[in-house]
Amino acid sequence: MDTAQGRLQGLLSSVFGFDDFRPGQAEIVEAVVAGRDVLAIMPTGGGKSLCFQLPALVRDGLTVVISPLIALMRDQVQGLQAAGVAAGALTSGNTEEENDAVFNALSQGELKLLYMAPERLASGGTLPMLRRANVSLIAVDEAHCVSQWGHDFRPDYLRIGDLKRALGVPLAAFTATADEETQAEIVTRLFDGSQPESFLRGFDRPNIHLAFAVKDSPRRQILDFASARKGQSGIVYCGTRAKTESLAKALSDAGHLALAYHGGMEPDRRREVERRFQQEDELIVVATIAFGMGIDKPDIRWVAHADLPKSVEGYYQEIGRAGRDGAPAETLTLFGPDDIRFRRTQIDESLAPPERRAADHARLNALLGLAEAQVCRRQTLLKFFGEEAAPCGNCDLCDSPPEIFDGTTAVRKALSAVLRCDQGFGAGHLIDVLTGNLTDKVRQWNHDQLSVFGIGKEYDKRQWNAIFRQMMGADLLRPDPERHGALYMTEPAMPILKGDATITLRKDTLAKARKGPVAKALVSEEDAPLLSALKAKRRALAEEARVPAYVVFADRTLIEMAEKRPQTLDEMGRIGGVGAKKLERYGDLFLSVILGAPVPEMHPARRKLASSGGGDLFDRLQVIHHDLVRGDCGTLKPMSLTAAQITRIVKMRPGDMASFARIVGDKSAERFGPAMIEAIQAA
Repeated sequence: MDTAQGRLQGLLSSVFGFDDFRPGQAEIVEAVVAGRDVLAIMPTGGGKSLCFQLPALVRDGLTVVISPLIALMRDQVQGLQAAGVAAGALTSGNTEEENDAVFNALSQGELKLLYMAPERLASGGTLPMLRRANVSLIAVDEAHCVSQWGHDFRPDYLRIGDLKRALGVPLAAFTATADEETQAEIVTRLFDGSQPESFLRGFDRPNIHLAFAVKDSPRRQILDFASARKGQSGIVYCGTRAKTESLAKALSDAGHLALAYHGGMEPDRRREVERRFQQEDELIVVATIAFGMGIDKPDIRWVAHADLPKSVEGYYQEIGRAGRDGAPAETLTLFGPDDIRFRRTQIDESLAPPERRAADHARLNALLGLAEAQVCRRQTLLKFFGEEAAPCGNCDLCDSPPEIFDGTTAVRKALSAVLRCDQGFGAGHLIDVLTGNLTDKVRQWNHDQLSVFGIGKEYDKRQWNAIFRQMMGADLLRPDPERHGALYMTEPAMPILKGDATITLRKDTLAKARKGPVAKALVSEEDAPLLSALKAKRRALAEEARVPAYVVFADRTLIEMAEKRPQTLDEMGRIGGVGAKKLERYGDLFLSVILGAPVPEMHPARRKLASSGGGDLFDRLQVIHHDLVRGDCGTLKPMSLTAAQITRIVKMRPGDMASFARIVGDKSAERFGPAMIEAIQAA
């Protein structure tokens, strides 16, 4: 063993207490020590932090660690300090005395590791401070946060590449969650596109048992899961802050030691929960999915999701907090149609550009594919990250393989309905067509005349929903963000539609579910995506004007827009709550959302008639005017009316030639009067 390796091995033992490196750690450490740019993707619990902490002790100068999680930084600094390492952190959670101690240690050149949140890079004094501090290495933890398409984007991570260039030092980036797209984005944004030395150490966490279940009294399901593991540390993730509070109370009432944890709590209260969770073996923390716990607790024995996560990456990141010590851990993820609708709405109502929303829908589809998987979940999960694996024997589907059936006929019927309806409608309308449900919308589009109308009566609406959900999970159908969730077929669907391929579906998720109270939706499932898009537009306009959303349009107005789907400004003007001023100010903006395209240009005089109900008559008179410019015979000297004159005719609606002549003059009345008066009377 050479001197350098001997020193590393000695520090590994004396400082960190390990006799040997974990698989894959040694070569990453050697690359970082040598000063090479590094991208390391390692499973949670694989020992990422040691791969930059140990090199920091060997290299000259200061190692700056960028991390998004204050609690995790605090835990790591405390652990290093306890091991005799000169480490400090600059975070918003520090006291003034703690900050003074860190600044003093920096000025004396005493620190080996300095942790900071990415937000501190926005401060003008940070770069000069780091230049004076003799920085020799930048380590980036949770590097996936640089991805603007990811589940955990942190805008200030985009400043790290600038910091690397300014200091001229090597950079080592670490994450447990990065598909190929995210890896490419990390390289572009942190390394200026130059290729770092990459280490992919796998995503498998074989000690974690994976399980999903369709929601059926979800609170009872979570309580039962926790009760079977009473006395063990666990985390429950929820979709909303309110739910964390109510579920934590339900667990406490059931005899568990449980606390809520979310971003709306006071910082002191959050720190107290973190401290207790770190120290108390039996505590359950109920947290929001969007709020990272950032606690380096190795013996979390179980993680449950009371609501569906946002993506496979988010799911993997959250279950990865269990079993970091390598001992067995368990997970349970509940999901249902309301979750899927909620996640779709979140995406559709976001102000992100269309390509971002499309990517988010694709990520959600991948998660649904995992939830509806027919074979080993670990195989499905690892395949998402580009890895192949044998059946794991440690998931619910390996424990009890689901009953599957040949769903080719059902899927072909569904695909035929999508195609016959011009790929322009969501699942709700398609199911009405398949089951022969003669709704107003079916009549409006004459879809009761289609060959597919009523061909799927062997399944009820709920079962067809399960079939469509599995088809989306199999990526046979995707929602079109430009058409408000209308489903369109992907390339893999074509062989099935043509009869050249078959597909199996899970029978258990089609089974009859226990009935319970159902919340009344504001609009039908078919109109929900459009309502979400209209609300997103309203929110953007309200924020820009700094007014409450209802000042733009009330909910009931948006609901009527979503249900009636006006195609012109005239039809928009007939929506309740859309007056002349609001039609002038907002009409084009909301109509373009409904149409999915810019609104055609319109003469200002014509536009003003839209809200008064005269627009249709104006258009009819314009046609008559065009036809009679050269008279009935088409050979007379050209004669025309101005838009202002036609507007006056619409407003005054003359009923005889004398009245008509007073508006346009005798000669014009002689040519245009009879036909236009007839049109006025018909209107």
